[in-house]
Amino acid sequence: MKNLLMLTIALMLPAFAVHAETNKKGDLNDAEIAHIVVTANQVDINAGNLAKKKASDGDVHAYAHRMVGEHTDVNKEAKELAAKLNVTPQDNPISKSLNEDGKKNLEKLERLSGKDFDKAYIDGEIDLHKKVIDVADNKLVPNVKNEELKALLVKVRPAFVSHLEHAQKIQAKLK
Repeated sequence: MKNLLMLTIALMLPAFAVHAETNKKGDLNDAEIAHIVVTANQVDINAGNLAKKKASDGDVHAYAHRMVGEHTDVNKEAKELAAKLNVTPQDNPISKSLNEDGKKNLEKLERLSGKDFDKAYIDGEIDLHKKVIDVADNKLVPNVKNEELKALLVKVRPAFVSHLEHAQKIQAKLK
């Protein structure tokens, strides 16, 4: 139990680092915002693909399947919009941090199995979605200049809230 608690805390740290990094960074340009959106979605897709293989709980498996499908759709929309607007997503400290933290999370999750995996995956999803919603509301949407990119961010927000609520329901069941 102590190891599971330590792992849960470790899985939460990347999201706190992303949030702290976001608050240090000044205004973001649209190319950086586009890259953050694509990176955040890809991190969740990667974790979801692993969970589709390793989840032992049916609800966790179904949630992972949902995350892969819906985040893939959002990434497709974001990439198409970036191409249409002739905006090349630009790497930045936030997207780099997201990517690095996503890789660390996958390494930790790969070492787990069964109920420990399910709980760690869902706990990580809750924390990630809380942080993504907060960063989108307080940093991305206020800084985006292009109205179509802003519209995409606003459009996908309810889906992220739904993902968070879904994960919270699963978390309550897993306890």
